[in-house]
Amino acid sequence: MRSRSVIYLALAAGVFMLSASGVFAKVARAPAGIIAFYRLFFATLALLPWLLSHKNDRRELRSLSPIQYAEGALAGFFLAVHYVMWFESLRYTSVASSTVLAALQPLFSVMWGRLFLGERLSARALTGGAIAIAGSAVVGWSDFSVSSQSLWGDLLALVSGGVISLYFFCGQILRRRMGAVPYSVLSYGSSAAVLALYALFMGYPFAGYPASTWGAFLGLALVSTIGGQMVFNVLLKWISATTVTMGILGEPVGTCFLAWLFLGETLSARQAAGIAVILAGLALFFAAQRQSRTGRA
Repeated sequence: MRSRSVIYLALAAGVFMLSASGVFAKVARAPAGIIAFYRLFFATLALLPWLLSHKNDRRELRSLSPIQYAEGALAGFFLAVHYVMWFESLRYTSVASSTVLAALQPLFSVMWGRLFLGERLSARALTGGAIAIAGSAVVGWSDFSVSSQSLWGDLLALVSGGVISLYFFCGQILRRRMGAVPYSVLSYGSSAAVLALYALFMGYPFAGYPASTWGAFLGLALVSTIGGQMVFNVLLKWISATTVTMGILGEPVGTCFLAWLFLGETLSARQAAGIAVILAGLALFFAAQRQSRTGRA
């Protein structure tokens, strides 16, 4: 996949699929740890037939060194922590606010890339990113509250954004040495294992949920994870974690639309204006990235 247009279209499609996460999480009537566990558990199960039927992927997974297995497990740990914190934030604040704050992950990705990989963004790209982040703040501003409950939810969402940026940073490094399916199975499987231990520790039941909740689990696994997040794992071979997380800034656009369509949450004029700002900032960022790559070619 060498065409930048194809890469960015795939990124946009993955972001839209990921946008359904908040809706599915709101529908699920289960503890945050259980929602996160079944999301990753079902996603891992969905990928196993592919892994088992492709000899190269099986060979690659078996040939990993203990250090590489540990690195993949660490990525899964970050993913598990992110999901618990983000799903828990939805108990205290709105879908829009939680998604907006969690989508600030590019700020962390820029920092990790600069500190550990020496990555630099052009002034134009940084400006576009700042505009998109400002648009995200505008989208969720009317939802923010000064109550202790909503502030706790907002804090959980913000920290979850920093944690998921570490997951993508690990993915950017590991995808240089392994395929998307082996990496996804390793990270999702280890994440599901961590979440299962967490659920057991918390005493959460693994069964007894209504059909709508099981449907939400499957939606999170197949739509938001396989159709959304795994697309990012694939793209990390060609683009940086910073670019992926910057693209995820478009998630509030899809989430606001889906929350309006399925949950009856209103879309205010301020949120519509924020969406326009997000799209303008992302357009500037990706145009700058494309121009920078062309200049290096």
